[in-house]
Amino acid sequence: MKIFVSIISLAFINTIHAQFISSDDMAHFGVGAVISGATYTIVYNKTQNKKKAFWFSLATAGFVGLAKEVYDGYIIDGRFDTGEAVATFSGGLVASYTINIFTGKRKKKKRALAKSIGD
Repeated sequence: MKIFVSIISLAFINTIHAQFISSDDMAHFGVGAVISGATYTIVYNKTQNKKKAFWFSLATAGFVGLAKEVYDGYIIDGRFDTGEAVATFSGGLVASYTINIFTGKRKKKKRALAKSIGD
């Protein structure tokens, strides 16, 4: 049954066009990732706390995306674009989560190596 469902899914994959991602949304995603990555690095270097760095970087990306859309929507254009705010937040989420996965692994390996040499 799994094979049958997979074949049917692959047969329809080229005919389904559910969403279109504009280049502006991709730029917002990238900016959110850069802002989140920079914030994560700064907070983690100061506190050495992965959880605090994750939440601060995610909140910063979300705040910047929301603030930019409020500025565009109510001061410049008169149109608040939720998709761009979500794209900025999503970029921040991806960057924060990715950096969070790979942060702090080196120290654990060094401790394990030191412990095995000391035994």
